Amino acid sequence: MQTLIKISTEEYLTLEKNATFKSEYHAGEIINMAGASQNHNLIVGNIITEMNICLKKKKCNVYPSDFLVHLPLVDKFVYPDVSVVCGEVILGDKKQGIDVLCNPTIVIEVLSDSTELYDRTEKFSAYQTLPSLQQYILVNSKKKQIEIFNRTKENNWLLVTENNPTKKIKIGECEILLEDIYLKTNI
Repeated sequence: MQTLIKISTEEYLTLEKNATFKSEYHAGEIINMAGASQNHNLIVGNIITEMNICLKKKKCNVYPSDFLVHLPLVDKFVYPDVSVVCGEVILGDKKQGIDVLCNPTIVIEVLSDSTELYDRTEKFSAYQTLPSLQQYILVNSKKKQIEIFNRTKENNWLLVTENNPTKKIKIGECEILLEDIYLKTNI
C-alpha cells in the first residue's frame, strides 16, 4: 500500500516554481501533466492566434497553457490549454513568485485520450465554481468537433456542438471558422 503525502498550496507553488515539468494541485495532491501530441499543440496555437487577432483592440487577454488558474472553492490549481480574460485581470496573491489567474472568462481544453474524461467531468465541474467563467470549450483532437458550453443568467450551461469545418463558432466575441482551428493538423 502506497502512503499518500498531502502538501499545502504554498509547498505546491514552491515546487511548481522550480519544476522542470508542469503539475496541477488537487486538494493537497500533485498531478503530473503529460506531454501533448502534434495535433493538440497545433490546435492550441491556432486558437491562440485566431483569438489574439480577433481581440487585439479589445480589453481581453489570451493566455496559453503555462498560466496557472486557481479554483479556490475546490482547492485546485490547474493549467487550461487556453484561457481568456475580458476586462480586469485578477491575479491571486503572488506566492512563491508565480502569477495565478483567478478570473478567466473563457477556458478552452483540447481533448486527448488521457484527459478527455477528466476534462468533461471533474475539471468542468471545478471550473463551474468560478463566477467569472462564461464559456467552457472542449476541442476534439481526433476529429473536427467542438463543444461550447455557455453559462446562462440562471447559472445553467447550454451546449452547442459544431463539426462542420465551413461553419464559424462563437468564442466570446470572436467568430472563428472551425477549419481554421484545425489548420495544418492531420485531422
